[in-house]
Amino acid sequence: MKQRLAPLSDTIQRLLPEITSVYQDLHAHPELSMQEFRTAGIVAHFLNKFGYDVSEKIGVTGVVGILRNGDGKTVMLRADMDALPMEEHTGLPFASKVSAETLEGVKTPVAHMCGHDLHVAWMLGVASVLAQHRDAWQGTLMLVFQPGEETASGALAMIADMKTDFPKPDIILGQHVMVGDAGTVSCRPGAILTAGDSLQVKFLGRGAHGSNPQNAIDPVMMAAFTAVRLQTIVSRETSPLDSTVLTIGAIQGGNKENIIPDDALLKLNIRTWDDAVRTRVLDSVTRICTCESHASGAADPEISVISRYPLTGNDRDSTERLGKSFTTFFGGRALLAEPAMNSEDFSHFGRSWNVPYVFWFVGGTEKSVWAEAVKKNTTHQIPANHSSMFKIELDPSLQTGIEAMIVAAFTWLSCCG
Repeated sequence: MKQRLAPLSDTIQRLLPEITSVYQDLHAHPELSMQEFRTAGIVAHFLNKFGYDVSEKIGVTGVVGILRNGDGKTVMLRADMDALPMEEHTGLPFASKVSAETLEGVKTPVAHMCGHDLHVAWMLGVASVLAQHRDAWQGTLMLVFQPGEETASGALAMIADMKTDFPKPDIILGQHVMVGDAGTVSCRPGAILTAGDSLQVKFLGRGAHGSNPQNAIDPVMMAAFTAVRLQTIVSRETSPLDSTVLTIGAIQGGNKENIIPDDALLKLNIRTWDDAVRTRVLDSVTRICTCESHASGAADPEISVISRYPLTGNDRDSTERLGKSFTTFFGGRALLAEPAMNSEDFSHFGRSWNVPYVFWFVGGTEKSVWAEAVKKNTTHQIPANHSSMFKIELDPSLQTGIEAMIVAAFTWLSCCG
């Protein structure tokens, strides 16, 4: 693999300043889920420049670039494009100062605090390198730039628009920047990311004056008692061997201290590794919320889905094959990944099309920071994805991500000559 990528190394080095500029521009101009119009335009322009067959507005703002280069496998690479509704506090010279409205009309600061800007930059680098070195491979390269990962809506939206006119890939590959030693690549067969379910529960009470609570059915009390009781699903209903997380992220009810409101909202997030456990936990949430409402003399609560992510479970044979390629190229920088409690909608592509997929991590933490944290056993204190302080060390993370995607693609794309 090293010999095969050797002719590409000079091109990668020459390309890094341009891709760095692209990354910094994307970072300074983040866009919310399903609103990635500017980002999609940059991607489409870049792909057209290098001769890709480009399809735009796939799943609202998604972009697909296809480069056919003789007979061989069809390899799909995926990068997500959306940013988060939060403020950035990194102090970087290109930090986001952008605000925007969500699809629900809520004004919010916006920032790339998950790393999707780097994901786009990585894949644009790959697009450039492989277009300039068609003599090094043959087959079909399919680059999918996906919107709406943060809302679990983008992958399914793209899949719905890709039922015809697109080749079916033989393998689907994706990567994510994470807290970890910059320059490392880590993967594992089987489950690598949890399933994620976010729910909203609306408790339906009866409002009254705060001085006359006997006239009310208090939905705030229902939400408060439920928030405590829901934790027993993990502590008392789930085996300690079945790692599960249930987080109450928001309780919202009323807007004045002497008014008991008519209703209250509770928002929660669940992470599970097993489909049977997932089903049991979701059923328990419904049972507890309903019974708490009934205990207060209220009607059934209204339970709705905010987002739903499938388990990301890497195909074992494909992962072992890719792991050998990573070890050959990266040596000691190729690691066995620890499973992460994060969730992704990436696996929808493989699940929907019945195609094997592999997802892996690229470390993005400054080496000295990581080494010191390992020494002090404080790696958990490094600002991670979705933190307002999440910061990526571009050298060598940018180059490593480009190389990792090319190594992965070359594992299935045939070698010319």
